[in-house]
Order: sequence, then structure tokens, then C-alpha cells
Amino acid sequence: MTHIVLVVAAVLIVSPACARGPQTPPPITEEGIMALSISSPAFEHGRPVPPQFTADGDDVSPELRIDGLSEATASLALIMDDPDAPMGTWVHWVVWNIPANTVVIEEGSEPGGSAGGHNSWGRTGYGGPAPPSGTHRYFFKLFALDTVLDLPPTADKAALEDAMEGHILDSTELMGTYARN
Repeated sequence: MTHIVLVVAAVLIVSPACARGPQTPPPITEEGIMALSISSPAFEHGRPVPPQFTADGDDVSPELRIDGLSEATASLALIMDDPDAPMGTWVHWVVWNIPANTVVIEEGSEPGGSAGGHNSWGRTGYGGPAPPSGTHRYFFKLFALDTVLDLPPTADKAALEDAMEGHILDSTELMGTYARN
């Protein structure tokens, strides 16, 4: 009697993306469609924002990656805020009319064609984490919109939220923390 032995070898191929550590895959809806997601290679959801992206460092925005955009998306909007600020939510960054084909917002920049509004410092552009005390949470909130917004450059978070009302197709968020030493 002859016995056949089958040997199966598994080959593991590690992509460069895996070399950066574990990444959370974009969520999948019940219909099997990829849901909107935002992530950063600089930090994982719920983990500390590296100092270079804070007022204690270079004060530049981290790279943000976008997945799961619907074909119906006409533009994107982004709000970064800190709900743990002592005097109420502090707005760090407000950007709208981000092109619908944007999959990466590069470190230290806003996508071409987008518009930035006023943050809580009364200026446009990114203002990094700068908590007066304790550990604060910083939310990067991304909205897929069915329209391009007509807002003046002096618009703030409240004006953006009003303009987005009735136009949000999907939303997601990435949260990082920061505490000064």
C-alpha cells in the first residue's frame, strides 16, 4: 500500500504597509460597501498625537488618509476640535471643499482647491494640540458632502456645520490624545 503525504507550505508576504505596524482596515457596511474612514500613519485612533504635530513641536497637521468615499461625494469637509478645553470645545482646524477624489491629505498641508476657515484662535489653518493641563482628546471629523459649499474665508466651525446641514452623505472621525510633559 502506498501512502501519499501532502506537504503544504505557506508563504507570508509582508507589504511595506504592514511594516508600519497594525493598521485598522476600513469598516464594511452590512451591504458589503466600504464605509468612509479616516486614519493617519502618525498615530492610531485613541493613541497619543506625536509632539511634532502639536504646538510644542513643528505645529503641522499630520498626514490623513481617506478610504471608502461614495461616488456621490461632491466634496469633503474636515473639522479638528478639542472637547476637553476648559472653556468649551476648542476648534483647531476647519477645512471645506476638499476635492472628492482626495485620498491623502499630506502632512502640513491642505488639499489644493480646498478652503480653510477660522479656528478658535481667529486664524485660518491648522493649530496643533496645546492643552493647558491634563490629557485632551483631539477629534479629526471628516464629512462626505453631496455639494460644494459657498462659504466666505472668515467662516468658522458653526458656519460650516450650518452649511453642511442636509448635505452630509457620510461621516467618520479619528481621535488622538495629547498631554504636555
